[in-house]
Amino acid sequence: MTRKRKRRLGQKAGLPPGTIVHTGEPVQNGVGIAQILYNGEGFVERDVVAVEEAFPAPGEQRTLWINVDGVHQPDVIERIGNRFGLHPLLLEDIAHTEQRPKLENYGEHLFIEFNTMHLEAGRDEVVIEQISMVLGPTWLLSFNERPQPYVRTIRDRIRADKVRYRNSGPDYLAYSIIDHVVDSYFVVLEQIGDRIEALEEELMANPTPHTLQAVYGMKREILHLRKSIWPLREVVGALQRETDLVRPTTGIYLRDLHDHIIQVVDVVETYRDTISGMLDIYLSSVSNRMNEVMKVLTVIATTFMPLTFLVGVYGMNFRHMPELDWPWAYPVLWTVMIGVAIGMLAYFRRRQWL
Repeated sequence: MTRKRKRRLGQKAGLPPGTIVHTGEPVQNGVGIAQILYNGEGFVERDVVAVEEAFPAPGEQRTLWINVDGVHQPDVIERIGNRFGLHPLLLEDIAHTEQRPKLENYGEHLFIEFNTMHLEAGRDEVVIEQISMVLGPTWLLSFNERPQPYVRTIRDRIRADKVRYRNSGPDYLAYSIIDHVVDSYFVVLEQIGDRIEALEEELMANPTPHTLQAVYGMKREILHLRKSIWPLREVVGALQRETDLVRPTTGIYLRDLHDHIIQVVDVVETYRDTISGMLDIYLSSVSNRMNEVMKVLTVIATTFMPLTFLVGVYGMNFRHMPELDWPWAYPVLWTVMIGVAIGMLAYFRRRQWL
């Protein structure tokens, strides 16, 4: 099943626009903040304790990436927003973890929101979480509900690749993060595909009410995935059209990323059609099994109908029934009944009713 973490949307009711309220699950851990500075000449990374330690020094020319793991502390989001001049509505959306994937242009920076998904360790569940990014001229801010694996992967790439990453700006960094998340979609969809195949085999072999419950659960799961993936195609398409903060060299990679998202959407649509067809298969299988049972019962009832008639005739309490005085009446009657039953079964077999 797909598990979207519990949201507490009621907390926002009645508050003025721009109020930063965390709507996700309660989190006990603190917020993790990492600062990465790099260019063609060097790479510096560090984990900071105070928010202000992550801010760049005046006149900093290197590309800055600030990654924040945890959006449950509004004061951290607000202090970062004040430093980079972010709009209050943007800050509100970062803490509101039930957003539809989108891209918004705030003039000097772009706000990008999308969802990541992964399989829960030890459980057959897909967990969907939100990632928010703010792309500026020389900096990128990323906000995660919880620590995400893409952070370490991208940091390792920046550390090792001195040509592509370090000589590219924050727009390429934003592309790399989205690309890593989209690649993880394929892993999740592959696992779901294996589960769909197993469910199809169960449907064809021996469908049960538990099978129907699993089909409906899979259908809800696919709908959740579609809701999280489908809008991302529009986000990447809009990102390609941004010319102020996205360089032409990065636009080439965005086109390739757009193709990958289309592939993911096609897989999700295929799975959705497959699940819809599985419901029809289940109903057909149950109906066919019921027809087989009714056919057997009908054959039995039809076979015994003439035998019941003969027994009923000779079970009547009339005095003058000549056959009752015949010495061979009893075995003759049995012979007739057995012959009638065999003859009817042979007729059913000839007509391919059996």
